[in-house]
Amino acid sequence: MQRIKLIIAYDGTNFCGWQLQPELRTVQGELEKAITRITGTSVRVHGSGRTDSGVHAYGQVVHFDVDDTRVTVPWQRALNSLLPDDVTVLDAEFVTPDFHSRFNALRKTYTYTLWLENNFFLPWRRHYVWKCGPLDLKAVDRSMQFFLGEHDFAAFQNTGTPVSSTVRTIFDFKRYPGQSEHEMVLEVCGSGFLKQMVRNMVGCLVEVGRGKAEPETVRLLLQMKDRTAAPATAPAQGLCMAGVYYGETGSGGTDTGRNQAHNSGINGEV
Repeated sequence: MQRIKLIIAYDGTNFCGWQLQPELRTVQGELEKAITRITGTSVRVHGSGRTDSGVHAYGQVVHFDVDDTRVTVPWQRALNSLLPDDVTVLDAEFVTPDFHSRFNALRKTYTYTLWLENNFFLPWRRHYVWKCGPLDLKAVDRSMQFFLGEHDFAAFQNTGTPVSSTVRTIFDFKRYPGQSEHEMVLEVCGSGFLKQMVRNMVGCLVEVGRGKAEPETVRLLLQMKDRTAAPATAPAQGLCMAGVYYGETGSGGTDTGRNQAHNSGINGEV
């Protein structure tokens, strides 16, 4: 058997998330259908992490195994000819048998895009941004700094996926301009992310930016470890899985996405 690693991008608008679900359209399901059409046998695809319904990706990493007879298949071109328009393969390569898209990952990066204008909204951006309105960006910047480092993120985890620990490390958290002057992108890189953790962090930052909470609120919530005390979860459509980093010894792994991103193999993603 040969192991293949893919980097994929998808528009999550019309998907019920990444993971297979009976009778529902998922990214994993579409990929497995396309691969099966090429191999003639059922193939299981393993992703670097899960994304919820409506969440996008341009750096999702997956792997799967095929028979040695399929090594000559031009996998990127073949899959893109079979996949629907809202998912595409950005890169395909053979990797060593010990490579695992989830367990070998070292860092992950996610982005979240905000629409900062209240007076109008570009309708074609509705599936890719959160129309939150104007924010105090200095307060947002101060708040982001409290997330950096190793913390217990229990206050920023939604229920649904059991984990052995809610401690994670955030390596970088920054913002930069979006596609227009009315958009802002938040980018976070961490060792792993709990269920809807990024969306919960963004929800808190927006509350601070609106003046409904103080920047110190982030530090207090991290200390309290109480999800019920934290602001509401940000909408799914602004979130995008930007990339995964495996390092030089990651059995063929490389940087993917806009920046390095890290996940130490823990499931229960944003």
